[in-house]
Amino acid sequence: MGVVGTIFVGLVVGIVARALHPGRQSMGVIMTIVLGIAGSLLAKYVGQMLHFYQAGQSAGWIASILGAIVLLVIYGAVARRAS
Repeated sequence: MGVVGTIFVGLVVGIVARALHPGRQSMGVIMTIVLGIAGSLLAKYVGQMLHFYQAGQSAGWIASILGAIVLLVIYGAVARRAS
């Protein structure tokens, strides 16, 4: 998958994760894309550590969305503690 495909997948995963996570997240489009890409990477590496995925295999859509939601929870906790 090329860069454009990665950005598109990141955008879709980020939007779905933000829609499923309760509360208001003040993020723009770029941060939503970064959230989706980081959630996918988190799901991939955690899945490889738990032997759900082989090396070189990417995480699925549901795992990517769950990874992005985990990152949103962490982001919310850090942002709340900072203010």
